[in-house]
Amino acid sequence: MPHPDVPAGTVSRYIFDKSNIYPGTTRAYWVYVPKQYDAAKPSPVMLFQDGLLYQATNVFNNLIHKKEIPPLIGIFVTPGRVPALSTNALDRFNRSVEYDSLGDNYARFLLDELLPHIATNLNLNLSTNGNDRAIAGSSSGGICAFTAAWERPDAFRRVFSSVGTFVGLRGGNEYPTLIRKTEPKPIRVFLQDGSNDQDIYGGNWFLANQEMLSALEFSGYDVNHVWGDGGHNGKQATAIFPDALRWLWRDYPKPIVANPEGKSRQPLMDILEPGQDWQVASMGHRFTEGPAVSPKGELYFSDLLQRRIYKLDLNGRVSVFKEESGGANGMMFGPDGRLYVCQNRSKRIVAFDDKGKEEVIANQVPSNDLTTSYNGNIYFTDPLNGKVWLIDAKRERSVVDEGIAEANGIRLSPDQSLLYVADTRGRFVYSFQIQPDGKLADKQRFYRLPSGAPPMG
Repeated sequence: MPHPDVPAGTVSRYIFDKSNIYPGTTRAYWVYVPKQYDAAKPSPVMLFQDGLLYQATNVFNNLIHKKEIPPLIGIFVTPGRVPALSTNALDRFNRSVEYDSLGDNYARFLLDELLPHIATNLNLNLSTNGNDRAIAGSSSGGICAFTAAWERPDAFRRVFSSVGTFVGLRGGNEYPTLIRKTEPKPIRVFLQDGSNDQDIYGGNWFLANQEMLSALEFSGYDVNHVWGDGGHNGKQATAIFPDALRWLWRDYPKPIVANPEGKSRQPLMDILEPGQDWQVASMGHRFTEGPAVSPKGELYFSDLLQRRIYKLDLNGRVSVFKEESGGANGMMFGPDGRLYVCQNRSKRIVAFDDKGKEEVIANQVPSNDLTTSYNGNIYFTDPLNGKVWLIDAKRERSVVDEGIAEANGIRLSPDQSLLYVADTRGRFVYSFQIQPDGKLADKQRFYRLPSGAPPMG
């Protein structure tokens, strides 16, 4: 509620109707600017879906005045709608497609369209640092807030979700599994829900939020929650919102990091060096492909559009290994220590020695990716024609499978008894048993990727 003698920020309403990501949509948004706003330095930002929620502007006034959160700019956005062309038709309401969908569309809408528009047109100095940004929402707006941070933790690192729709509407029910299978990200999350939340065709909201909490704790996230006995509404969320803000912004501006207490049980953490972050190995390329590690531990990779093969040596230096690669795509080292390459533009399979000397293994073959076996067999994929090919040790080639819509990535099992082939158009990796003559048998759609997984390649 408003407190006496607390400076009140300003709240203004605007319309945004220039989205290319959600074409034809129009939406209202409100901008809160605190009395303490200093245009000389970038301001922290907090975004909300579904417009004005949680009595947030009153809470901002009070907590900023007490110095319990930083002076921040609040942005409250409604979902888009495509206005009907006549009074005899309905508008197209975009709320579910924008909020419930997995993927980066909504994050890109905020980062590439709405926030730059607000910064320019309202002349506001908005921080672009993810540590300075929070995002919040209720129901579908709650999962939307989490998705924006999940997809772009560089841009959003503080999440408040109330009665979040982490159920089977547009794939949100997959999040607990994705969280458990993915390296933890630098996100701080506060969840709220009630035991009398919805239990309908899409799932049980309260159970889904408990699954989210369990998954986030498993993977070592900085996560907090409040459960009540309420229904699908904002009553409890509004009551706890001040405390949630204090928790989300505690110790600011200290950066939010992944796995802050080192308690992640995510299996990938067993092979990553503690305290080490990912580092850029090479940059400035146009379309990198085909990473392959040599027997010495050097990394080779291709740039499909630049038609080059690069080498990253053991000292971290990058050099051009082959200037004209013939459109090298998939690559792998063979048992003879040579680099085997799919030249999809030249329609060849070739092998390079460590000096770059080339031997043609097969001519006039469309290919994308390959794998080599200890006995000299080469398997490669032909995505355009949905085929898997074998080149045996005698350099004779044959089609060993047809029917995968877009056969692409291909690898052998460690014991080389099984072959795995990814379907770029689908959600499955196929498994084959390799026969003594190199042919394939017992084809199955074996590995299923969740809906939030990236396209296979």
